[in-house]
Amino acid sequence: LQQKVEETELLKMELQMLETERVRLSLVEEKLMDVLQLLQQLRDLNISKRALGKILLSTLESCRDPQPGKAHLFEVLDTLYHELTACELLQRQPLEKARSRQSLSNPLVISC
Repeated sequence: LQQKVEETELLKMELQMLETERVRLSLVEEKLMDVLQLLQQLRDLNISKRALGKILLSTLESCRDPQPGKAHLFEVLDTLYHELTACELLQRQPLEKARSRQSLSNPLVISC
């Protein structure tokens, strides 16, 4: 009986770890979708490869040293998201136009 109790506790801990990982991956997936949508908007606005490269290099430079306690992948995606939203081309685009295009369909969603 004691062995079954220990096994149950171990399985509960494993389940909690899996749930934590699932939530973390869900957050990463959400941030990745946001970044991909911004990249698609910038592509539609004909951003130059040079400008896009500068944004990417700036992101990588600011994320060179990971912050303690923060997932590095999420930190990079979050920084890239903020760098992209600060892009001058997106600042000039009317917000309503971007939202209406986004709400019609999401071509970035991949069904499994």
